[in-house]
Amino acid sequence: QMRLVQSGGGLVQPGESLKLACVASGFSIEHYSIGWFRQAPGKERQQVACIGDSSNINDDGTPYLVDSVKGRFIISRDNAKNTVSLQMNSLEAEDTGVYRCTAAWDKGCPTGWLDNDHWGQGTQVTVFS
Repeated sequence: QMRLVQSGGGLVQPGESLKLACVASGFSIEHYSIGWFRQAPGKERQQVACIGDSSNINDDGTPYLVDSVKGRFIISRDNAKNTVSLQMNSLEAEDTGVYRCTAAWDKGCPTGWLDNDHWGQGTQVTVFS
């Protein structure tokens, strides 16, 4: 069974950090662009980070980060471990939401929600003061 399994998330105060992990099971993430989408209460779902794969011809390897998280979030991948991580630093209340990782075959970043072939189960991140 091909799936993405997420871990991490939780409840933190502003300024603290969290790390999310997304592990692929049943398939290799090579050739997939892996993204993280956030669904915040009352807001549209948005992709906050995406990382391509160097094996894709149209990918220059530059990770995508939405403006609001630049300088705070870091996305990285380890193809050997079939894992993509999202390190979230200096968290703000506006970062609160459900985060889902996604995998899109041979697509450059950023990816749209419907571009993806696999979706993680989602994990809640809550930043409160």
